[in-house]
Amino acid sequence: MKYVPKDIRDAPNPNVTPTHPLKELIVLLSGALGCIVGAYIVLGFLVDWVVPKISFETEEKMAALFAPLDLQRDGSTDVERRLQAMVDEIQDSCTHLPYTISVSVADEPMINAVALPGGRIVVFQGLLENVRSENEIAFILGHEMGHFANRDHLRGLGRGLVLLVVSTALFGADSSVSDLIADTITITEMSFSRAQETRADEYGLEVLNCSFGHVTGATDFFEKIPKESDPGRFGHYFSSHPENQRRIARLKRIAEEKKFPEGRRIPWEE
Repeated sequence: MKYVPKDIRDAPNPNVTPTHPLKELIVLLSGALGCIVGAYIVLGFLVDWVVPKISFETEEKMAALFAPLDLQRDGSTDVERRLQAMVDEIQDSCTHLPYTISVSVADEPMINAVALPGGRIVVFQGLLENVRSENEIAFILGHEMGHFANRDHLRGLGRGLVLLVVSTALFGADSSVSDLIADTITITEMSFSRAQETRADEYGLEVLNCSFGHVTGATDFFEKIPKESDPGRFGHYFSSHPENQRRIARLKRIAEEKKFPEGRRIPWEE
């Protein structure tokens, strides 16, 4: 058989891929996205694995990194002493959390309170200006303590917590690396899931009933939240916090199921 060489002009160019560039781009982007999603999921499981293993002593050390976020004033004000007394009473009579919980007031207009590492509760001045009863305050403090009970305050730091723990272990709490990571984890990133908020609501309801012998005032805070701050019926599915009306309905349902009584409100005056 006679060999007939192929005309190289008809051969495909080895330097040019036969696959369309757009298809290649899609494949590359899909692969990159898959890697990112996979890493995010793995890191999420890692957070859930790490949090229960963090000792309270380690948390205390990490808490120093959040000094710029706790917004504590120098010294104690009368309001802070009153809030601290309420928390101490709750700790003594209704809960036994493995924290020495301290309360401070931040002179900010936000209508909110947050739980920070190390057993710190920060109540914003905007919230205090909108509460009308000690019952309402007790529920809010109990809610934040519920986050401590479930260690949501650590899970709420998200995947950045893993980096923070690793950097603290490798470089120490006073290193510039640890400081940089802590600075990037702001209060706005400390959002809790709807499930965590629901559990904290239930904890606050139990605290309120234990403290006052009834649950009047449990829903007052949610009933006063402006509509523009409410995630709404559909926004609820894209928000970390449950829709206010759902929270109110759930609290009332739980109170009815557990036969928690109603009582009178004790006025709150600064």
